[in-house]
Amino acid sequence: MQIDGVIVKKLTQISDERGKIMHMMRLDDPLFKGFGEIYFSQVYPAVVKGWHLHSQMTLNYAVVSGTIKLVLYDDRSDSASRGTLQEIFMGESDYKLVQVPPGVWNGFKGVGTAPALVANLASHPHSADEISRLDPFENHIPYDWSLKHR
Repeated sequence: MQIDGVIVKKLTQISDERGKIMHMMRLDDPLFKGFGEIYFSQVYPAVVKGWHLHSQMTLNYAVVSGTIKLVLYDDRSDSASRGTLQEIFMGESDYKLVQVPPGVWNGFKGVGTAPALVANLASHPHSADEISRLDPFENHIPYDWSLKHR
């Protein structure tokens, strides 16, 4: 089930013999919510970065190298999808943008054998006043980061 307000958009890669271009976001994209900052987060294989939640910031994640499992949890009291978990695998071979609205818990885990590089175009500059964090393993979110053999 998809969390209310989360948008997943396939992104374009243009390749030729010189290399490639990986589009992420333009000012005239309907998903553009403003520019606060862009930063990159590297995550090693099997490492979990999470959980965190922003009260004002909209996040726009894209993975330019490697692969991650992005996990979202909706704990918003006024949301139709409250209590919903959403897993999204994303990376260079499945290049997409995931927009996460304020109030949604999120974290990610490096998947595969190489480090992943995650880009985030945030709608607001980082501020310690509007971020909440939880331990990735001991919290109220009903999610197990262990490897799942499906």
